[in-house]
Amino acid sequence: MVFRSAKTRIAVGSAAVALALVVTGCSSGKTTGSDSASKTLTIDKAFDLKTADPGRMYEPTGEMVDKALYETLLSFTGGDVSKVAPGLATLKVSSDSKTFTLTLTGTHKFSDGTAITADDVVFSLGRVIGVKGNPSFLLDGVTVTKKNATTVVLTTKTATPALPSILANPALGILNSKVVKAHGGTTTDKDSAEKYLNTHSAGSGPYVLSSLNLASQVVLTANKNYDGSDKPTYTRVVIQNVKGPTQKINVQGGSADVALDLSGTQATGLGSSIKVTSDPSANVIFLLLNQNPAVSKITSNPYFVKAVKESIDYADLVSIAGTGTSQAPGVVPSMFLGALKSADELKTDAAAAKSDLAKSGYAGESVTLNFPSDITLNGIEFPTLAQRIQSQLKTAGITIDLAPAPVATELDAYRNGTETIGLWYWGPDYPDPSDYLVFAPGNVVGLRAGWSATADASISKLADAATIGGSNAERASQFQDLQKALNSSGPFIPLLQPGNNIAAKSSVSGVVYNAVWTIDIAALGSK
Repeated sequence: MVFRSAKTRIAVGSAAVALALVVTGCSSGKTTGSDSASKTLTIDKAFDLKTADPGRMYEPTGEMVDKALYETLLSFTGGDVSKVAPGLATLKVSSDSKTFTLTLTGTHKFSDGTAITADDVVFSLGRVIGVKGNPSFLLDGVTVTKKNATTVVLTTKTATPALPSILANPALGILNSKVVKAHGGTTTDKDSAEKYLNTHSAGSGPYVLSSLNLASQVVLTANKNYDGSDKPTYTRVVIQNVKGPTQKINVQGGSADVALDLSGTQATGLGSSIKVTSDPSANVIFLLLNQNPAVSKITSNPYFVKAVKESIDYADLVSIAGTGTSQAPGVVPSMFLGALKSADELKTDAAAAKSDLAKSGYAGESVTLNFPSDITLNGIEFPTLAQRIQSQLKTAGITIDLAPAPVATELDAYRNGTETIGLWYWGPDYPDPSDYLVFAPGNVVGLRAGWSATADASISKLADAATIGGSNAERASQFQDLQKALNSSGPFIPLLQPGNNIAAKSSVSGVVYNAVWTIDIAALGSK
């Protein structure tokens, strides 16, 4: 389950939601593989599913489901989240990144055959803001107004260059306002349309909702009125809640066509009839060293921070993480605008570490490494990672005491900035580098590392420049400069981008990992 707020963002591992909601629709669904006659596709996914209502949904399984049910104003092409593409609308952005004009293309209809209008857009975005559900923070500070029947204008008081990427999120899918209003939909917290949207879809996506059980299964059927450019190959899709080890058994045995949650180890040795797509995920695992001397005089010493950065064997950490994992060059994931290149990665340097450790005055004292004991991310267990880091630092002459705790306990220490050295990861709230400004001095994660707003004026200046925005090329350069400075003198150590491994029968084509919705179900084909 993922805490999807830029102010509280951490993840605690995938878990199925215990609550079941069973609704009317098609039968429970095929669980014996694809059927060439009915074109049924079966997908295994470890659920973190809470709702199918876009205005309240902000979990990975829900993103994938709602991507199939609802179209958004803007989108991404394939797995490329570094730049947006037109969706329901085309975009024009003012030079100050405060005014965003979206013009509907006029070629899309809802599943009931009615045309999408500017009124539907204003209602849908206004509902996300007014319902105050999990995704409402995406539109904080955004005003939505109708200019004419085909044009909507979004405005912000401050520069918001990330907004186009945000608008591609399935949580901002456009609803049929007349239908939703008829079933309790409003743009306030009095909205009561969730029950309806968990039994029916009211969008223009390639699929419609047939049945939903939050604990076990989602069934989708092809939208007969879908008028997008790529018609879905499969007439019926069954998404079933299955844990990683069983997913491997299912995809090998033929009872599933696609498995989405395999670890690097599970993704090996599947046989020639199974194709595995392995990419670094958008998650970044990192260490923080507390810069508050009241917490630790040792970790707040800049030479000690440098020594730790130089002592870690990054290649060794990648090797234990398995297939698809790569070293994280910076805090911004490799597929995002402004990500660093592999040449910018932190490097292991034993001689430099020895020198910097001596300059720090460190005399062998024990230093605590805090971490959540119950997090497994893309198959990587945090206790295993922490033990390997402890061993590496011991070789460099640094004594580490491991302090594991359940995430429910450790989360408070992390948020309150009282950890000495912390091992955590950041998953993106949205696929734009501005989501990583939280690592700057005085910002959310910066404060968790005891890094006050006045701690490093040069890095704060770089962060301020990146906030303002500009062209894509300008923004990429700004965020690269910021991350290079963070790597050089900041209290964070980017470690890994865990691998995301998707296994599919060789007969299934079009499997492409996307950092927002995992896979685009409608893009999957049949060979």
